[in-house]
Amino acid sequence: MIETEDKNINLFLDYLRYERKLSNNTYESYRYNLLKVKEYFNDKDLLKLNTDDIRLFLYNTKEVSKTKAHYLTVLKSFYDYLLDLNIITINPASNIKMPKIEKTLPKFLTEEEVDKLLDIKLTKPIDYRNKAMLELLYATGMRISELLNLTLANYNEQDATVKVMGKGSKERVIPISDITIKYLNLYINEYRNFILKSKISDYLFINYSGSKMSRQGFFKILKNLCDACGIEKEISPHTLRHSFATHLLNNGADLRIIQELLGHENISTTEIYSHLSNEKLKEDYKKHPHYNE
Repeated sequence: MIETEDKNINLFLDYLRYERKLSNNTYESYRYNLLKVKEYFNDKDLLKLNTDDIRLFLYNTKEVSKTKAHYLTVLKSFYDYLLDLNIITINPASNIKMPKIEKTLPKFLTEEEVDKLLDIKLTKPIDYRNKAMLELLYATGMRISELLNLTLANYNEQDATVKVMGKGSKERVIPISDITIKYLNLYINEYRNFILKSKISDYLFINYSGSKMSRQGFFKILKNLCDACGIEKEISPHTLRHSFATHLLNNGADLRIIQELLGHENISTTEIYSHLSNEKLKEDYKKHPHYNE
């Protein structure tokens, strides 16, 4: 992990953590980006960078436009903070235009591919845990961070719901299906304590050390399951979120309902799935017998 003794960076990071109260993931992304910029300039003091230096960095960095835009956002925020403290008199990043971000449609699995992924051979306790995690992730479309932060108290079998803490500490309650409840109950009642052994944890999904399942641990599980069932697409936990929303829309669900289920603040974020649905419509139309005539 990149470290720094730069007092101004540390001041800014403390501001992000304690005053702006950013989520840990957002905080780490700001920290990582700042330190990567510092590393690029051979640990040169970032206060000595000028506008041309920053433009050159953005030009040379081998990243997609979205990542370059995030670097610029972080740098603008960093220098604005130092301006407020009167540490600098000008923000060298303020007049740099944001890179044009290419719009890419999110990747998703077909319903047949999801069926293959969920068809886990249940022989060991961790198989039941993995089955419950994937069923719940696909049934709700929640983010991987939301899934891994669930506690036993968040699951309400009687109401057939899970309570999720989303971005900005906003709670939402998501309904779940009978099949999801079936595998959650199997895991919780028969196999979770076996994985925990003598340890105690409130987290719903735990690893063999008795700790909360990590993002890295889940990624590894997902990759192994994809390999086992022959899915060759590059997928992530977010792919299941995209699949959840796309399949709902393709089967007639209202976009506003999907927005609420996903926890999107703005409907514009959810509308990307309309584009996915339209793309599928175009692909399906190509199967028309007169399409190529």
